[in-house]
Amino acid sequence: MSNNEQQNNGLQRTMKARHLFMISLGGCIGTGFFLGSGYTINQAGSLGAVLSYLVGGLVMYLTLVCLGELSVAMPESGSFQTYATKFIGPATGFAIGWLYWLGWGVTVALEFLSSGQLMQRWFPDSPIWMWCLIFTVVVFLLNALSAKAFGESEFVFSSIKILAILLFIIVGGAAMFGLVDMKGGESAPFFSHFVSDGLFPNGVTALLITMISVNFSFQGTELIGIAAGESENPEKTIPKSIRQTVWRTLFFFVLSVVIVAGVLPREQAGVVESPFVAVLDKVGVPYAADIMNFVILIALLSVANSGLYAATRILYSLSKEGMASPSIAKVNKKGIPMNALLITLAVALLSLLSSVFAAETVFVWLLSLAGLGAQIGWIAITWSHLAFRKKYVQQGGKVEDLKFKTPLYPFLPAVALIANCIVMASMAFDGEQRLALYWGGGFFIACYIYYFIRVKGKREGKEFKQEVELKEGKRMMM
Repeated sequence: MSNNEQQNNGLQRTMKARHLFMISLGGCIGTGFFLGSGYTINQAGSLGAVLSYLVGGLVMYLTLVCLGELSVAMPESGSFQTYATKFIGPATGFAIGWLYWLGWGVTVALEFLSSGQLMQRWFPDSPIWMWCLIFTVVVFLLNALSAKAFGESEFVFSSIKILAILLFIIVGGAAMFGLVDMKGGESAPFFSHFVSDGLFPNGVTALLITMISVNFSFQGTELIGIAAGESENPEKTIPKSIRQTVWRTLFFFVLSVVIVAGVLPREQAGVVESPFVAVLDKVGVPYAADIMNFVILIALLSVANSGLYAATRILYSLSKEGMASPSIAKVNKKGIPMNALLITLAVALLSLLSSVFAAETVFVWLLSLAGLGAQIGWIAITWSHLAFRKKYVQQGGKVEDLKFKTPLYPFLPAVALIANCIVMASMAFDGEQRLALYWGGGFFIACYIYYFIRVKGKREGKEFKQEVELKEGKRMMM
């Protein structure tokens, strides 16, 4: 393959299937899982928590197969932002792209801040800002070297997380079934907590509220689509990565929750700092808290690494679509959109400053945008897929010619769209998440208004000019 063929609008196709799989895990296995699973067990009960993660995994599967068909047919680095622009409408693509970009930019800032706070356990006298600066430089360099360097680093980060989860499942499962003794001579619980808790100890409403956090814990898997524009042989790597991501993520998440719920009583699971630390402590694993502190630190850096990559590619895509300054789409010799990377990092650092100077106001608002941005992204994927397939058939395309097809169309994509909309609407039942609807909705509407006032005319003028130049070129060749 020649160098020109390798570059897709300037980006280089250097990522393999293993990179895509680990990138998706890097975006979803974070503190929301390591710390939030205890809250889910406490509110929904042992059986309810397992059910929540199974339903969340189903929604993830339905969303990813929709993304798979789109990504194989059109492997774009902008992913669902580009698809929304093409098949839903430019204004919708504009609003989705900017909301998703800002959400990941703020998330990167939060990961840096949380990483610095974790380092206080080992270096209590060191300033948090120093660690934030160190981690910022490291993650920036990993993204600035090349797409392949980013993929390799994410492969290492995610491998550490997966190894830690596998060891936890083995040790926790052995304690749950009495293969190893627990501290204090406590007897093996087996499945007693699942029986004592019942199905919905706090009612169905509590289960619905936990579904919000559970669904968010799966989000990040959609990064497969964003990385599609830089993957080798998308027709093979994307379907393989999606299959690996769905089943392995379900395995890690559900089995870990079964272990935590089996070893810890429901009341205890909701109050400990990390249910994983509590389980390891019950088994008597030495330095359990330090081990999990290290694993969570790796998880934070992994999410920051993936988040910076995702936000940079979305901003690059917005520029290519005429929805941001053309200079942002410029790439260097290594195929990195450096301007987009630097702007995204600057926004992350500004968000970090807001956590210090306006922690109770601005940073909370930005975090609300981050949560909503991810959910809007999933809605955009499923909606775009339904619109894509309809347009594809109307234009004479044959479904059998698609190299990756969503099964049971249009039933499964419609179920995915409805399920994602329900999860977003459920945010209104949670006082903290309700803020996301207010600020995220306001930002989304503002983007729509701005598009029609400032962007639409420029894009249409540019497209008209390109069309005239194309016709003139054809005329000159005749």
